[in-house]
Amino acid sequence: MVLESNFALDRVLSLTQKPSPAITLNTTGTLKVTFQVVDKDSGNGVQPHQTFLRFYDAKSGEEGIQPVRVTAGGKAKFELNVSKPPLSLPPTSLNDPLSVTLILGSTIYSPLKVDIFDLVLPPSLPVPAHPDEASFHVLPEIQHTFRPEQKLPPRPVSALFSLMVIAPWVVLVGLWSQVSPRPTHLFSPSILPFIQLLTLGAFEVLLFWYWVDLKLGQVLTYGAILGVVMIFTGRNALASIGARRLQGKK
Repeated sequence: MVLESNFALDRVLSLTQKPSPAITLNTTGTLKVTFQVVDKDSGNGVQPHQTFLRFYDAKSGEEGIQPVRVTAGGKAKFELNVSKPPLSLPPTSLNDPLSVTLILGSTIYSPLKVDIFDLVLPPSLPVPAHPDEASFHVLPEIQHTFRPEQKLPPRPVSALFSLMVIAPWVVLVGLWSQVSPRPTHLFSPSILPFIQLLTLGAFEVLLFWYWVDLKLGQVLTYGAILGVVMIFTGRNALASIGARRLQGKK
């Protein structure tokens, strides 16, 4: 393996021992590494299936993997231009070397992983701040404020309003008892007062159901249906009662 740089020309590297001191490049430096992969027994060049150079920073724990192209004869060449570093190169700091490792992989031969040299590069420039960087900072935690749980009114107040709701029905039953309707008229298909009373009761049930579970849109829908039924049954009942009274006067 031959290494060529600004400060070391045609240096032959050993696979068993790293060169000392570490290879150092400046901002305009260029590093060239050439090597050939050969069969140990025959001495012929072979082409591995995968060949990489690994740049590892032991201090930060970051690494970069750079693939290397190898010809059919096993010859390979890698060039690193510091002014245009590859994207796979990890960030560097002052006087902290990168450990360079050669990795060979093949389905025919045993894999090889060997540390070949240490490389000192100029420190990386700081990443430029993005215009929207402030928008991606950690923001203060949002404190949600919930409405306190609704308190039930006192029992005497609830009992008073319950009596106010029941009172019209008591008055209606009292007045109805004064009229003394006969069962034949109560279930007469021409008057249908019983259906009208059921409709009034359905309105009360609807209001109670709204207080318990229903939503306003559902109440309006059901109330409109009951209103139509109430109009027709009430009109028919009043017309029939009027006709029956006129027949009684005659």
